[in-house]
Amino acid sequence: MRYSREKGPDVRGRIGVLLINLGTPEGTDYRSVRRYLKEFLSDPRVIEVPKAVWWPVLNGIVLTFRPGRSGRAYRSIWNEERNESPLKTITRAQAQGLAALLSARHGERVVVDWAMRYGQPATGPAIRRLRDEGCDRILLFPLYPQYSATTTATANDQAFRQLMRMRRQPSIRSVPAYYREPGYIEALVRSVERHLAQIDFEPDVLLASFHGLPEAYRDRGDPYDRHCIETAELLAARLGWPASKVRHSFQSRFGKAEWLKPYTDRTVEALAREGKKRIAVIAPGFAADCVETLEEIQQEVKDAFMAAGGERFTYIPCLNDNPDHVEFLAEIVERELGGWLGPAPAGFREGTREEMIVSQGSGAE
Repeated sequence: MRYSREKGPDVRGRIGVLLINLGTPEGTDYRSVRRYLKEFLSDPRVIEVPKAVWWPVLNGIVLTFRPGRSGRAYRSIWNEERNESPLKTITRAQAQGLAALLSARHGERVVVDWAMRYGQPATGPAIRRLRDEGCDRILLFPLYPQYSATTTATANDQAFRQLMRMRRQPSIRSVPAYYREPGYIEALVRSVERHLAQIDFEPDVLLASFHGLPEAYRDRGDPYDRHCIETAELLAARLGWPASKVRHSFQSRFGKAEWLKPYTDRTVEALAREGKKRIAVIAPGFAADCVETLEEIQQEVKDAFMAAGGERFTYIPCLNDNPDHVEFLAEIVERELGGWLGPAPAGFREGTREEMIVSQGSGAE
């Protein structure tokens, strides 16, 4: 048996894959939502306002009134059976599906875990768990098809904060934005076709609604809006529909600043006034359904459309843990693990969890 320079048998050699999504409160009560919002809205990647200006607004106004409104939104879509948000339920299912696929193909070499950037399960402990399972190489997979500093970058930031506290760091890679990957576009197309086959009307317009972003962030170099527009264009082309039948828009704006346009709520109102009385909405920027899709789109956006004169509205669910989506995630993982997946390193053996923890050594992480 091989031994490391630190205490215990050297049983490293596994590869970790960490799915990372945005986050969710632990409950719908005021305190749980406030705690989550404070972590989220304190991130300088999300709110690019000097702390001296933003901190009084956040703590004096936003965190006083917004938790109540957000809590009501979460309650309307909450998974009561598991007592958690759908985002957590779905991300867990994605990780389980991905783990099953990779296990069938690569045995126990690849270990899959999942985490949230904000809230629980947190990113730092997930990295430690993978380390304790013997993973000396970890692939971070931020579940954001379109890149933004407010999503992908901050997910990576949080992972590297954990690495800064570790004496023995695993090697790290991060999955890049996949907004134009053929497998991703194909999965979106199949989801549209499956959904439209189940309803009794043909939409006049398919609206691709993406999460919004302040225009100032784009002006500073964030490529997010270009990624979103290209996703919508590729979706239309692959469906074989004219560009006029597939529109794009941005939702979930916050505060008084100008955000990316066109806005989703105003777009559906304009469509109804134009005579587009039947629409379908899809959210290609979300890997899993969440409060922004299940409450904002299915309830608020639908209400805005119907109030403006719309007649038929349908929401096409996110890709979630659909088999073709999980298969796509596995393909991306295998591609990004190029050079890492191969014969097990010399001396590698499967060890117990206790052995793996000991093999990491004592003292600082």
